Amino acid sequence: MKKYVGIALLSAFMACTNSGQKEPGSADSSVKAGRPAASATEVEFADPKVEKIYRSYIILKNALVAANPKSVQTSSLELSKHLREFEGCENTALITDKMAGTEDLKLQRKEFTALSSDVIALFKHADITKGSVFIQHCPMANNGEGGDWLSGEKRIRNPYYGDEMLECGAILQELKAKK
Repeated sequence: MKKYVGIALLSAFMACTNSGQKEPGSADSSVKAGRPAASATEVEFADPKVEKIYRSYIILKNALVAANPKSVQTSSLELSKHLREFEGCENTALITDKMAGTEDLKLQRKEFTALSSDVIALFKHADITKGSVFIQHCPMANNGEGGDWLSGEKRIRNPYYGDEMLECGAILQELKAKK
């Protein structure tokens, strides 16, 4: 039995190992700064409120990728403001308030799971007018329970582990502009 558990753990680890992975500390400078990385596809939405939520969310996600708890706090406050302006997202704003209220990166990443779940539901119904939004998943996040997030690019930049496992994850779904 122990042999099978060991094989399963090794398989999970190998799923998140990428031969092209960069050395720790080598994340893109745009990610380290907490800014959205340039993506191949610009994303636009019919509703400007939804677009503000998306842009703020991406900045927050990138701050988590960069493992920058201060930037996570700042971007969480910005996202909270935009969520409160969108009817039905007031409770989701409370999650970002928790993230803004701590410098504990582990806690911020844990709250990011719930935040992403709510925001993904919003974007599955959003009217995308240009580009694509990718729903990405890391199977190892949250002690093996997994965690999802949104990205404007296909390239995986894991907000749950940052440089530890920068490219761990896969695309679950692509939300595209309706033509």
